[in-house]
Amino acid sequence: MAYTKDQLLARLQELKIEFLSCDHPAVMTVEEQAKYVGHLGGALSKNLFLKDKKHRLYIISALANTKVDLKILSQRLGLGKGGLRMAPEEALPEILHVALGSVTPFALINESARSVSLLLDKGFRSQRYCLFHPLTNEVTIALTPSDFDKFLLSIGREPAYVDLEDCPVVGKDNPPDLAYLVPAEALNLQGADKVPPTSAPAQTNAPLEQKTKQPTQKPKEPSKEQKQKSGKDKPQINGDAVADSTNVEKFVEKVLEKISNVFISELTKQSNAEDGNIKDHVLEGVKQRVSSDLLSMTMTLKNSVYTQGFHAGIESTIYPLANKKIAERK
Repeated sequence: MAYTKDQLLARLQELKIEFLSCDHPAVMTVEEQAKYVGHLGGALSKNLFLKDKKHRLYIISALANTKVDLKILSQRLGLGKGGLRMAPEEALPEILHVALGSVTPFALINESARSVSLLLDKGFRSQRYCLFHPLTNEVTIALTPSDFDKFLLSIGREPAYVDLEDCPVVGKDNPPDLAYLVPAEALNLQGADKVPPTSAPAQTNAPLEQKTKQPTQKPKEPSKEQKQKSGKDKPQINGDAVADSTNVEKFVEKVLEKISNVFISELTKQSNAEDGNIKDHVLEGVKQRVSSDLLSMTMTLKNSVYTQGFHAGIESTIYPLANKKIAERK
């Protein structure tokens, strides 16, 4: 069942989260929104709904004046330079259950968005209030960063604040710093491959100057040389990144952190239950909300271990054999 605006606001009230609300005409950009919500005194946000080549989905929520370079962000996630693009418009009602122009972190309350990764601008933490749409771009609500974190924790989400303008070097000795935020589960979206990297139908509240129209051009058939070159440009697996993802201590720490946060939120939510049943209520709630996350984390660990073993096998068998053949020829 998809949440409505009223159901979301009621959930915030249940969590004792205070917020200011402002109704206004439907807005599609930050500039339009600012005309109606300036009196709230908070920080406006722009929210991007993105996908990678494997159809894994992301919401990037940034302050209005933060510059988000998708090429750099893609590299930091370990996806290569062109790994991120705008999600197809069809995914808005299918996954987030919102209309065009209404992308918001609050959409993650829907079960259908459980596999969508959320990256938050670290600048939100220093703001008095953060402004977001509550599942519709005809309303804006303002709440404190701590209350926003409280909401995310209540749905089993650990807030991930990052410096979206940072440009670290990514290479052999510097693994992607945001690779841990890549979702383990990909979704099968209808029309997912029809969206070119430059289109932005799922972008909400982005500055007007970024939404310039691109001329329609008939795609050119790639030459034989380009096809041969594209086959050589496959991404290389970073050994250091793999080694880091197979660190058992870090894995266990993430598992415990995830379970602890969800347990506390479930305990709070079920505090009004009967004393004899509260244990069962809490354990069942934790199980339902943590299972998918633990499965994703375990699959990531499993795949990383497999990859590490695969490369170790190559280094111990293929490479020595090849070196032997080269020596014999000399």
